[in-house]
Amino acid sequence: MQYFLVKSEPFKYSWEQFNKDGRTFWDGVRNYQARNNIKAMKEGDMVLFYHSNEGKEVVGIAKVVKEFYQDPTTDDERWVVVDLAPVETLKKPVTLETIKADEQLQDIALVRQGRLSVMPLKAAEFDRILALGNE
Repeated sequence: MQYFLVKSEPFKYSWEQFNKDGRTFWDGVRNYQARNNIKAMKEGDMVLFYHSNEGKEVVGIAKVVKEFYQDPTTDDERWVVVDLAPVETLKKPVTLETIKADEQLQDIALVRQGRLSVMPLKAAEFDRILALGNE
């Protein structure tokens, strides 16, 4: 199993809306590195949902329910999406400030490449963020 983090601005697509929808395709990615991360996602992989800009915090856990396919919002074949479904809301959101202050998370892509919208996580990083969100 692999682990990822995806970012969404809450005013565009919030964790609350994702839970109401029950499933969504993850579109709008227009960065090659983020696209390659989407292409690496496999059904069953776990994903942290991060509110960017407003909040700046990990708020929930999702999973990949359909592997990559052509982004239906564009005819440009370079861009792809995956389908995600919500799994669980964290007991308490894990802020970017908390992540940056945690010694175990110093190398996380969220800190090193802040603008990347889809990023892989190591299992230990995923588990540490969950532990922080369940304290």
